[in-house]
Amino acid sequence: MKKGNRWLHFALIVAISFAMTMTVSAMSQAGDANDSKTLENLQAAFNGESNAHAKYLAYANKAGEEGYLKVAALFRAAAYAEEVHLNNHAKVIKGMGARPKAEIKLPEIHSTEQNLADAIKGETYEQTVMYPDFIAQAEKEQNDAAIETFSYAEAAEAEHAKLYAKALSNLNEWKVADAGFGVCPLCGYTVEGKATFTKCPVCGTPVDDYKLVI
Repeated sequence: MKKGNRWLHFALIVAISFAMTMTVSAMSQAGDANDSKTLENLQAAFNGESNAHAKYLAYANKAGEEGYLKVAALFRAAAYAEEVHLNNHAKVIKGMGARPKAEIKLPEIHSTEQNLADAIKGETYEQTVMYPDFIAQAEKEQNDAAIETFSYAEAAEAEHAKLYAKALSNLNEWKVADAGFGVCPLCGYTVEGKATFTKCPVCGTPVDDYKLVI
């Protein structure tokens, strides 16, 4: 074999070996992702936020029918925030090589008072139990992207629970629509009326970028 051909043959062997190594590495990483508890948690969170988004829109319609215009706006704002969360979760899921999955199951829609109580229960569970557990697992797996999206949702759900509780305790005063609610488009943090801060306290997004929901 000529010297030039020997070098070409050697280069081809090196290239093939490198390609095979990269393929095996990618397959191994994909396998690790599929075995990840954090990926399982992300899918659960994506499904939960998808259902919450649909549920809150239905609750908003019910509140409007009953004349609670400000409560309707709050539910619409929370629905938008949940959409932000599910999109954030989906991005991380896709980054781990999986496909986001959700099965929407709307619950029975009751009175606005009952719907607010249900919303408080759900948001309280998410911000005190579910997301803290998910964050702890993501920290064990050193998945920074999952930690971030879970943390964003946890902070927003805490504010949602407070707003729902405020509405429930003053229900008759929430019949008149006012300034609406501001929602951060990056983390879903939600405030009543116009925010008084300049940057989102959770993710640092400029308050001018907040979406106003009325």
